[in-house]
Order: sequence, then structure tokens, then C-alpha cells
Amino acid sequence: MMVPLDPAGKLSSQRRIAEGDTVVVYERHDAMRAVAVRAGGVLQNRFGVFRHDDWVGRPFGSKVHSNAGGGGGKKGGGKAGGFVHLLAPTPELWTLVLSHRTQILYIADISLVVAYLELVPGCVVLESGTGSGSLTTSLARAVAPHGRVHTFDFHEQRAASAREDFERNGLSSLITVNVRDIQGEGFPEEHRGAADAVFLDLPQPWLAIPSVSLMLKQDGVLCSFSPCIEQVQRACDAMRPCFTDIRTFEILLRTYEVRDGSLNSATANEEAVVGPRPQKRKKFTPSGENSGCTEKTSSVLVRPCSTAKGHTGYLTFARLRV
Repeated sequence: MMVPLDPAGKLSSQRRIAEGDTVVVYERHDAMRAVAVRAGGVLQNRFGVFRHDDWVGRPFGSKVHSNAGGGGGKKGGGKAGGFVHLLAPTPELWTLVLSHRTQILYIADISLVVAYLELVPGCVVLESGTGSGSLTTSLARAVAPHGRVHTFDFHEQRAASAREDFERNGLSSLITVNVRDIQGEGFPEEHRGAADAVFLDLPQPWLAIPSVSLMLKQDGVLCSFSPCIEQVQRACDAMRPCFTDIRTFEILLRTYEVRDGSLNSATANEEAVVGPRPQKRKKFTPSGENSGCTEKTSSVLVRPCSTAKGHTGYLTFARLRV
């Protein structure tokens, strides 16, 4: 399971793969997929053919090689002797492999949400809307083993798909999925004064904020995610009567690539401080290779990846007035 529900329980990463488990198949840093392990199942990709039966009994994190003669080489289009890693479906990895039914929050935003909502084991969280369930999974881990996440979505099929994902990942005892239009109806009265935190991902969050103020415990925290600053402004106006400490954040994530190589000693320090010159690509020389009289030094180069993620939206946090 993704989250241990009792002190004796084990995370998926601490046990061995069994039939029915969900495994994250890691091909490379930008290529992963979720696979349900089943008897007789087969995964075929660019690296070859992998039989599910060979995975059963292995610990999560294992490196497995493709079966000889199946899918690898020129005929199958894959690489002969290829391999993959079998990883446990943590909330972080699940965010990268889940089915995108809607736009999702990624780890940078999720980390800030969990921290600023002040979630600890035992908390009760209300969420609207559920979407693809990326954030919901991380909320569940934060409040486990005795907390609860009540998530709402107005789209019935989307809610049903999310419920299936949570059941498959062993999160049903932590997450309740409901179909409800929170903008139009507000949160159910049964949650009045019971929520430690509320998260909104709605096109018109200001319509739900009066209901949120009734659901939160004293000193509870609200977070609203919006892709446009105009939505943020209207939501903040709606928060002012009942909330204090209103703050909005925008996270811009830049990933860096770290590579080993050898540089001329004259440029090593410069490269380490400011990074490689953007107009030139360095040709790396393996350590120990003789290249004349020029002194070489072993170095690690760090440079921004071309796939850096830009703006996704704004996160606004506010605390209920006491």
C-alpha cells in the first residue's frame, strides 16, 4: 500500500511485489508508467519484453532485465538486454504517472500546500475539486493513519475514476470521494466546524468561501489554487471578512542537470560558479585521458534543463479569524 495504516503496516517500498500490486515502472527520468501486476501479464516497451511473473517476490526498487528474444533488438524495436526499475507508488511518483483527467498540481506546489495547511496525522481535510487526485494522495499521506480527507467533485465520472485509483492504491480508509457542486451548494453541513484545513481548486472559489468559514475549526487554514491573478483578487476580497493572514505565492520551478566531466583548469572555477556558457557546448574528456600539455581537472557541471517548468498557478493561504 502507498501509506501504512497501522504501526505494524509496511510501506510498499519495504515489502516485496505481489500479484495485484501497482508498480511504477521506471524506464528513464522522463519516462515512467504505472502497471498493475497480474499473473501472465506482459509489459513491452522500447527496452524489450518484461513478464509480470518475474516481478512477483522481488523487493520494490529492483532492477529487472528484459526476457531474451522478446521485443528487444531491431525486429521488436527495443534494445536487446534492456532493463527497467520497479518502484513503489509513492505520492510523488503517482503524481508523475497518474491519468490526467484535469490539470494537476505537481510536487513543488503540493509541498507548499501540505506545509502551509499545517497538516499532521489525525487532521481532517476538505478538498474541492478532486480532479485527477494528485494532491488528494499527498493529503492522505500527511493525515494518515487516523486522519481523513473528504474530497468533492461536481463531475460524477471524474469522481468515480478517482475513487477507483484510491481503492487500487489502498487509500480508501483515508479518502472519501463525494459528488457535489461546492460552488453552488457549499460543503455538507455534517462537516461544520470539523475541518482542520480546506483546499479549493475551483474556477470561482469566492462562491465557496462563505461555506469554508463555517466548516473550519477555530484557527483553521484555507488554501485556494487559481491559474489566473484575477481569480486570486476576487477570492482574496471574499476572504477578508472572515479570514486573516492572507498570503499568495507563485512557485517557479527550475530543474538542473548535473553531469561529470573534465575541464581545462583555467575554466573550471568559472564554470562551477556561473555554469557553462550558453553559446558553447563543452566536449567532455574522460578522466585520465591524455590531451597534451593542457592541465585537466575533474569537475561536475550544473546547468538548467531545457524542460524547466514555468507558471502553473497561484496558491493563496488564509487563516480563519478567532
